[in-house]
Amino acid sequence: MRRAIPDRPGMHRYRTHTCGQLRDSDIGKDVRLSGWCHRIRDHGGVLFIDLRDHYGLTQVVADPDSPAFKTAETLRSEWVVRIDGKVRRRPGGTENADLPTGQVEVYISEIEVLGPAGDLPMPVFGDQEYPEETRLKYRFLDLRRERLHNNIMMRGAVIDSIRRRMKEQGFFEFQTPILTASSPEGARDYLVPSRIHPGKFYALPQAPQQFKQLIMVSGFDRYFQIAPCFRDEDARADRSPGEFYQLDLEMSFVTQQDVFDAVEPVIKGVFEEFANGRAVTPKFPMIPFAEAMRKYGSDKPDLRNPLTMQNVTEAFRDSGFKIFAGMIAADPKVEVWAIPAPKGGNRAFCDRMNSWAQQEGQPGLGYIFWREGEEGGAGPLARNIGPERTKIIADQMKLGIGDACFFIAGKPEQFVKFAGPARTKVGEELGLIDKGRFELCWIVDFPMFEWNEEEKKIDFSHNPFSMPNIEPDAFLKLDPNDRDTILGLKAIQYDIVCNGVELSSGAIRNHRPDVMKKAFAIAGYGEDVLEAKFGGMLRALSLGAPPHGGIAPGIDRIVMLLCGEENLREVVLFPMNQRAEDLLMGAPSEVTPKQLRELHIRLNLPEK
Repeated sequence: MRRAIPDRPGMHRYRTHTCGQLRDSDIGKDVRLSGWCHRIRDHGGVLFIDLRDHYGLTQVVADPDSPAFKTAETLRSEWVVRIDGKVRRRPGGTENADLPTGQVEVYISEIEVLGPAGDLPMPVFGDQEYPEETRLKYRFLDLRRERLHNNIMMRGAVIDSIRRRMKEQGFFEFQTPILTASSPEGARDYLVPSRIHPGKFYALPQAPQQFKQLIMVSGFDRYFQIAPCFRDEDARADRSPGEFYQLDLEMSFVTQQDVFDAVEPVIKGVFEEFANGRAVTPKFPMIPFAEAMRKYGSDKPDLRNPLTMQNVTEAFRDSGFKIFAGMIAADPKVEVWAIPAPKGGNRAFCDRMNSWAQQEGQPGLGYIFWREGEEGGAGPLARNIGPERTKIIADQMKLGIGDACFFIAGKPEQFVKFAGPARTKVGEELGLIDKGRFELCWIVDFPMFEWNEEEKKIDFSHNPFSMPNIEPDAFLKLDPNDRDTILGLKAIQYDIVCNGVELSSGAIRNHRPDVMKKAFAIAGYGEDVLEAKFGGMLRALSLGAPPHGGIAPGIDRIVMLLCGEENLREVVLFPMNQRAEDLLMGAPSEVTPKQLRELHIRLNLPEK
């Protein structure tokens, strides 16, 4: 099957053209192609082979008159071959307009098998679904498939675009350490034992957070890198287990708006470049955290969904619907929120939503719907509160005949985690979400502190190292016992959200040691704790630190959205499974007793 390589002057060992290159202008040429046998078809003794490489597909043909026909008959899917032949026009009616090479084919004169393939655990041709375990164990086969191959190429193009846009914005690319110290905050670290320092460990960085702040303290002005981050946490659809990449950046002498002005053109430009006809938000709106929670039930709202929730508590106060009225009377913190459902005004849809709520662990989902010939609305709630109150709700929510409205009652901080998904469910069920858009926004004004009901104390709400959104002198004068004032404080923190996916979190950093000590004291941490955990950073900030801030959009999530995928594994070359296992390479794996001895480590495994 393997023949001697012909001595042809000027002919490359493996190819004169790629499998995506030949056109009408090449008809009559002697060519050499190499690639994988993508699909093999036998049409009455004539063999048609779609030969595939990274660049595309070319149809190559062998018939019984071809000297390569006997070899061609032995070929199977995914064998790697070299073929020599002459380019000719495809017969009339057999052209393939979907292929760049679809006007021509190559009549084979010689075949050399470069790499035979055994039985395939999964086919490359087609786009059938296969179990995750099979796809990850044979990831190299999965990556040959067109959709995944294109996703990975899209990822590379997106990163190239981001890097170019960042440099155009005046950012400089630096690399920060991979082996660093364990962080006491955030997710679990991946630890790396030190051979030359027995009993001590490095950690893989959860993010370059402290390093990028130190770069600003060091006098550099605008830093970025496409940074790998490592977190020992459970997998989710929008978070890869083990490792992920982010566009990490930091800027000196900036306000929040300066960060927005630098970052928004980069993110917007990348989405516009790869949107493939989908609309992109021209100017990202700024939505305060509290407004996002009230309108959308989420701090990462999907703005493609036009539905906004409203507070309709007064319509139920002292009403005939005793369940809601009793809750409102018993606790001033109780509210009733309404989710509009335009064109959802029929009992079947309302009952379906009520059943969905029960499946989600809720007692149900109250509703009113409006239909012809029924004054004041239909449904149990409408009968209980009467037409006057029902009209107040309809007017406030701008609803009428053919529409419906759903209601959730309780303390908002307790029911909001259900209200947000309920809004999303209504939007999806009624077909209101425009899938052909990228809706981006900034979420701003995050609370700095929150009340921990279990421990009866004030805690940090999000990032403890953000600057409070008041003047430092005013913050330093705050009374730590003035709970209402403390819980009303906002931090200069911000997120970018796209289509309900959080792309990144960022902040203007707390660069003042005195302000940082005060903030930690309010949350119940003494200076000794701060010094023990973050002494290095405190020392750096005490020796001349500029005001600085940054953000870190997730590369994997950006690419996932642009590729129209639902899971990050579809845009990562070699991902782990849900249990943080690399099925292809067999990681994590056991190591030898010798390796453990060199590291001065003895295993203490749990009993099976």
